[in-house]
Amino acid sequence: MTSPEVSPAGSRAHSCSAPEPTSVQLSAAAATFALLSNGPRLHLVWLLAHGSHDVGTLAGRVGVSIATVSQHLGKLRLAGVVSARREGRQHFYTVDDPHVVALVDQIFEHIAPDGGLAPDPPLS
Repeated sequence: MTSPEVSPAGSRAHSCSAPEPTSVQLSAAAATFALLSNGPRLHLVWLLAHGSHDVGTLAGRVGVSIATVSQHLGKLRLAGVVSARREGRQHFYTVDDPHVVALVDQIFEHIAPDGGLAPDPPLS
């Protein structure tokens, strides 16, 4: 890990070789974070990042109505966060994008069960 560089103003900045995001990328990222900023919706994404589920199962796990889950899933599908497959009369939803799975997993590795920040793992 590289140490942060100190700017002339005295603030810390990390050296980064990645190009600065474009305004379009920033808008898309902000929209994704806004979509995930709803607790029940984030719970749905977490569940779907870890397995495929139907609407009824999701409603029971999240503790909201089937109609509410359907609304959330519609928004998540339009944004390309979740996908659905049909089996008979049921639809099963999942998160296929490994970036979304990693994002959701990383935030819950960072947040402790009590809502505080989880301690960083020891450096080896």
